[in-house]
Amino acid sequence: MATYLIIIGDREPLGWVLNNQRMAFPAGRTTGLPEKGDEAFLYTTRSCYRNPGRDRGRIMGLATVTSEVAALAEPVSFGDRVFSSGCTLQVHGLTPRHEGVVLADLVPELQVFPDPKTWSVRLRRASLRLPEPDADLLRRELQPMLRTRRSVLGQYRA
Repeated sequence: MATYLIIIGDREPLGWVLNNQRMAFPAGRTTGLPEKGDEAFLYTTRSCYRNPGRDRGRIMGLATVTSEVAALAEPVSFGDRVFSSGCTLQVHGLTPRHEGVVLADLVPELQVFPDPKTWSVRLRRASLRLPEPDADLLRRELQPMLRTRRSVLGQYRA
C-alpha cells in the first residue's frame, strides 16, 4: 500500500470529489497515480476557495482508493480542464471547512519536499506519492481533526 496526496485546486472539483467519492485525473495523465487499496490524503490548495490571500493549503480529508484508475465512460470537465480517467474513493473523514493540517507548516519535516524553498512546485499535479515517514507524520497530525464525512459534507457544499 502506498500513500498519496490528492491535490484539489478549486471548490467545484472538490465538491464533485466529496459528493461522489470519486477522483478524476487530467487527460494524458497515466503515471504516478494511486492504485486500488492506496491511502489518499485530500489536500486543498490555497486557491481552492478562490481567496489565496486568506486561505492556506490544507490536508482536509483521508480516503482509501477503492478502484483502479481507469478511463471514465464520460469525461468530467471543470472550467476548461478535462478529466478523462478516474477512480472511486471511500472517504473516511473530513475536517470542517477551512480547517485541517496546514501543509506549509510541515514542509521542513517532510522528505517529499527536499528543497523547502521550492516545495509548492511539487504540488502542480493531481497526485503526489508520499514517503512512508511523511504519511505517518501527516496521519498523526490529521487524525484528531477528522469528523465523519456525513457530519461536515454540508459545509463543503456552501
